[in-house]
Amino acid sequence: MDAFFKLLENPLVLKVAKLVLWILIIIITIGIIRRTLKKRIDNIAIRYKAQKGIEIIGYVLIVVLILMAVTVDSFKDYTIIIGLFTAGITFTLQELILSIAGSFYIFFVKVYKPGDRIEINNIKGDVIDIDSIYTTLMELGEWVSSDNYSGRIVKISNAFVFKGPIKNYSMDFPFVWDELEVLITYESDVELAKKIVLETAGELLSDYTERSLAKWKEMVEHYYIEDATIAPTVAMSLTDNWINLNLRYITDYKLRRDTKNKLFQGIEKSFLATNGKVTLASTTLQLLKIPTVEVQLKKEK
Repeated sequence: MDAFFKLLENPLVLKVAKLVLWILIIIITIGIIRRTLKKRIDNIAIRYKAQKGIEIIGYVLIVVLILMAVTVDSFKDYTIIIGLFTAGITFTLQELILSIAGSFYIFFVKVYKPGDRIEINNIKGDVIDIDSIYTTLMELGEWVSSDNYSGRIVKISNAFVFKGPIKNYSMDFPFVWDELEVLITYESDVELAKKIVLETAGELLSDYTERSLAKWKEMVEHYYIEDATIAPTVAMSLTDNWINLNLRYITDYKLRRDTKNKLFQGIEKSFLATNGKVTLASTTLQLLKIPTVEVQLKKEK
């Protein structure tokens, strides 16, 4: 006990103990405030931003306390020790430090935000949370088709924002181009089929086209990018079995599957109403007649 009390009399030990105590108080206070905000704020977006704001303020206070605790005299007396300790901590916790730096980069540069659909480190999903170390995604794809949730929650280190590309489906331009292939027979009225496909797409996607056009103009003004066709277009190609009408259109990035389903239903209904002028194609097999073979048998003498 005497040795313990003597240790506490050391000014450096006392200073470190006070620093650790204050850091614990700040961390506990942050936790209490976050729980209070969760109970009292009903709006999810406001609640999330408030909780993250309190968390960032807490980290800033901790950094300020550490800077205040390290005086000029301490640096003079313990320059070598502090240097070696800092180098060791930096090397050991480089991934953690990079993740924390990544969180600041995400918030200030606005690489992505909660609610955005992104693809990072070859994982695609909707951002549901961003903390000081991890970005949490609700995963899309994998064993399920199209842009459906797989049901898995994925945590990705924020350090990945410095290590590779980030594909954002919703930042600045919350629309994507998609394609639909309509296959018709060679006996069909091609011009009528193209007209039906374009009219169906125009009726269904008029709202997307109008809203995306305004967003695209903002993109052209803000970025060095060429203008693009927003309205639905059809390109035709010929194959051995059918005529392929490729419809290219723009849609909401979260409604690709639903939009494609509605387009298929509308186009099929309109084709059926043509009374056989336009027919959907299927794989064609051509059966060739086997040549007649004459066989003559010689009689034995």
